[in-house]
Amino acid sequence: MKRALLMNTALLTASSLLMSAIGMVFQVWLAGRIGAAGIGLYQLTLSVTGLAATFAISGVRFASTRLVSEELGVERPGGVRAAMGRCLGYGAFFGLAAAVVLLALAEPVGFLWIGDARTVKPLRLAALSMPCVSLCSAMSGYFTACGRVWKSALVHFLEQLVGIALVALFLGRVPAGDLEKSCAAVTLGRVAADGLSLILMALVYFQDRRRHYAADGAGDRLTPRLLGIAVPLALSAYARSALTTLQHLLVPRGLRAAGLSGNRALAGYGTIQGMVLPVIFFPACIMAAAAELIVPELTAAQVRGDRAGITKTTKELLRLSLLFSLAVALFLFVCADALGMLVYGSRDAGRYIRILAPLVPFMYLDMSVDGCLKGLGEQLWCMGVNILDALLGLLLTWRLLPRYALPAYLAILYITELFNFALSVLRLRSVTRPSPRGARGASRRPCAGWGRCACRAGRSARSRSRP
Repeated sequence: MKRALLMNTALLTASSLLMSAIGMVFQVWLAGRIGAAGIGLYQLTLSVTGLAATFAISGVRFASTRLVSEELGVERPGGVRAAMGRCLGYGAFFGLAAAVVLLALAEPVGFLWIGDARTVKPLRLAALSMPCVSLCSAMSGYFTACGRVWKSALVHFLEQLVGIALVALFLGRVPAGDLEKSCAAVTLGRVAADGLSLILMALVYFQDRRRHYAADGAGDRLTPRLLGIAVPLALSAYARSALTTLQHLLVPRGLRAAGLSGNRALAGYGTIQGMVLPVIFFPACIMAAAAELIVPELTAAQVRGDRAGITKTTKELLRLSLLFSLAVALFLFVCADALGMLVYGSRDAGRYIRILAPLVPFMYLDMSVDGCLKGLGEQLWCMGVNILDALLGLLLTWRLLPRYALPAYLAILYITELFNFALSVLRLRSVTRPSPRGARGASRRPCAGWGRCACRAGRSARSRSRP
């Protein structure tokens, strides 16, 4: 892989680790400030605003990464401006739509869905940040495609620091014990930080675009390509989010049906989902960074028809992912008891960490495989696999948990992860297999999906420039 890719991966990983550590310290402070009940009330609002944010983003981050990478891959930097104009318009539309919907439904959702009137005000405040979230996502995708991810990472880091400071400032003006005002103060701090993030991101984006891609360019079929990338991803996110939410709602009920008391069911589910899995996925930020940054590399190689480069890059990424994930799995398996006691003071957490440690290589490799597939224009395949994965998990949870309780839940994690991994690997092998017609044939058909449009446009542009 290129040196720039490795440097960007290291930078994105370091920033993710730092921001995660700061967020964890802040969460501990916040729990001490507003108490467990306040944290619970805030989490209820997050469950709704998370769905609204999914609608606001609607696949625009990956769409901007893919479109900009395609324009750069066919050596048409002027088309970057036109591509980003469409992405920003798409993001603004869905961001405003999400804000309007959340504002309109805040009261019925708070009263009827959540069942707590104190969440209505925070929901209305959170609606103001939806356009900020969607537009920042589009610009973050641009920086990922251009290989200057440090700019968006710096903006997000400043956003987190400012958000923490504003939350502390607003909470200082709230009477102790007033949960509604405390939750609203936390939400207001985050909304103000999102607004600042949008301003900073826009300043950095326009300065970067003017410096590197000043030329105008119309691009080729940009709107259909944008919709062909973003809409399937958005639908996938909607469907999988709904299925996953329903599955999580069924888990405590299934455990109670298996004979566990209400408190034991919640404790078992909380230990695995809220304590063990965060520990297992904490080192995965390295793989997540590599999977995100591999997208523009593979897209550029694809639109050039460089199948040899695609094969080499994917093999190298998967080899490094395998070595890293095996090391993490071995560490978690050997040190499971110590980690459970050190982090949570729980022997059960340590036991579950050891049980799930053998699954780590498949989890981490699956992240890298998904990144490779998206870089090759296979987002439709990823969409279908993710929906099937969520549907399989829902069905297994519904059928097995009432009979076998927590062992069934652990088995379901294994089954769904292995199912997703197997289908993704088979697809990646299929799209990276060398063409039987050789290099000449491969160059004529280098990519799948909307990438074909970019490839044909690039070749026609180059042919017109020849004497």
